[in-house]
Parts: sequence; structure tokens; C-alpha cells
Amino acid sequence: MTAPSRNALVPFVSVDNMMRLVLHIGVERMMVELAAEIEADFRRWPLFDKTPRVASHSDIGVIELMPTSDGETYGFKYVNGHPSNMKKGLQTVTAFGLLADVATGYPLMLSEMTILTALRTAATSALAAKWLAPKGATTMAMIGNGAQAEFQALAFKAVCGVTEVRLYDIDPAATAKCARNLAGRGLTVVSCRSAEEAILGAQIITTCTADKQLATILTDNMVGSGVHINAVGGDCPGKTELHRDILLRSEIFVEYPPQTRIEGEIQQLTADHPVTELWQVMTGAAPGRSTAKAITLFDSVGFAIEDFSALRYVHSRLRASGLFQDLDMIADPDDPRDLFGMILRAQAELAA
Repeated sequence: MTAPSRNALVPFVSVDNMMRLVLHIGVERMMVELAAEIEADFRRWPLFDKTPRVASHSDIGVIELMPTSDGETYGFKYVNGHPSNMKKGLQTVTAFGLLADVATGYPLMLSEMTILTALRTAATSALAAKWLAPKGATTMAMIGNGAQAEFQALAFKAVCGVTEVRLYDIDPAATAKCARNLAGRGLTVVSCRSAEEAILGAQIITTCTADKQLATILTDNMVGSGVHINAVGGDCPGKTELHRDILLRSEIFVEYPPQTRIEGEIQQLTADHPVTELWQVMTGAAPGRSTAKAITLFDSVGFAIEDFSALRYVHSRLRASGLFQDLDMIADPDDPRDLFGMILRAQAELAA
């Protein structure tokens, strides 16, 4: 049949090409550049359409759509969260995303986002810590050593200057995996036997677990003054990692309050408990850490603007890298009114 027109083709970034792009750019450089892209979009936060992600919950997980637009470009991500998948040999989180031109509605790019989400989540965490963590922080506790752990460690190294990562997971095999993957990457990696051991001497504490049954990862007596907590977790209603008393002692920073109050650590607090939006700190509209002894908490749940930033970052590097495939996704008849005619012409070509 007749080859598709240029208008019919949409660049697609496969998992293979995403990995090649990461290796082409370099993991740590990509973390730094993603963080810069996300910060640039946070600084123009009021321009974006904002809505809590559209979630379909079940007893075993959640499937979500995360849309946003800056008025020129539209983006969305499909993402799931199924903690029991790991027992089946499957990923807890999978994702794909799309960018489109607002002026025409035509897609600009379709991309895998399982790997890209891990990168942007880590870049956002490190970006928040750049603004909120104690000055000169060099040691991070990483509690939960699953699929996200290495990304977090490398992002904090590249963006914040962390030099030591202290690992703990209830599954020693996960800690061994993480330590092995981080070997030779310029970090001092310490494997610990408990969460209490992991946070010794850490100025930054990252919690990143997925199992809904393990509700409290940090208790109040474990957290002293002058630290920054990066609460990542597998956020959803009912899933928390921090004891409520820690929240009451902390200066809390979030992405988008209407979403975080449903899914984040602050679901444990009253609906009017004060929180600060991270974009306001970046623009100078609100203060960040108040004192050296304060506990700052970034209640990270992930927001669509971060995915938008990550997709635009990848899209901007496609042509130069060549790491994409063209998909025949858009019907493009010679006469926009004659869509059925395309089928008739295809029928004629097949019969010839």
C-alpha cells in the first residue's frame, strides 16, 4: 500500500532507545539536565493546567492518567502501581507517555516512561533537596532498595553532592542488588541491617517502599533535628511511610496540594494543615528551610508537570540522537473529509 505521509508518522521512543539515550547522555548528566528542565517548568507553574491524576483504584493496585498543558504543548502519562507484581516477576510501576501540539492536537512523540519515570522521580527528589536540605549535606539514608533506589542515589550525587549512601531494605537481596549496581560510581555505599542503622549520621533520609502493609517506616524517635526527609514511597490513599508525629514536627513541602492530600504522607493530617508548594520556594514566593535545626519534608507523590518536563527533554534530543522509530499512527487522507476513502483506496491497492 501507499507509504504513510509525514503527517501520519509519530516518533516513538522504545525501552531499548530510551536506554541508549541514557547511556549516550550519561546517567548523572541526564539527572542534572532533567532537574534543570523540571525547575524551569516549576518556575512557570501558574501557566500550566493542573489537575490531580485521574486514578482507577482496585484492591491490588492503581492505574492513573496524569495530564497537563502549558498552552502550547500537551502531555500525559499512563502509569500503574501494583505492589504485588514483584512476586510475579513483574515491575511494580510501568508507564508510557505522549506529547501533543495544542494548536493541532496532533501527537509529537510517544515514549516509554517506566525508565523515564524513575529518572524524573529521582531528579525531582534531588531538585527538592537542593532547595531544602541542610547546607553541606553529604550523607543520605536510602530506606527501600528496590527499582528506584539507584536512580535516587545517583541523582543526589549529581545534583546535591551526596558522597555516602547508607542502604537498608527488609529484603537483604534488594540491598545487595543496590550496592552491587552502585559499585564504582563514586559513592561510599554502606549496607545496613536496620533503618535505625541506616539513618545514623545521615542529613538526608529517603524512604521509598511500595508494600501497603508496611505502613510506618520511620517512627518519631528515629528522626532528629536538622535533617531533610525525602518521602517517595508508592503513594496512594492509605499508603504512608512516616509516623504522623514526624509530620507535625516538620516543615512540609509538596508539589500540588489537592493531589498530595489524597495520596501523600499528609493524608494523615487535617485538610487545612499548612504546607508549602515547592514551586513557590524556587520563585522566592515562599521560604524554604527556616533554620539549620528544622526538619524539612518533601512529600513527593509525583505530578504531571514533572512528566511533561521529562517528555519535552527527551523530545528535544530525538533528532540529534536518532534514537526513535516512526510509527504510522495518524490517518492522513488527501482530503481531510474523506477518511473512508482511505480504506477504499487501500482495498483497491490490495486487490491490484
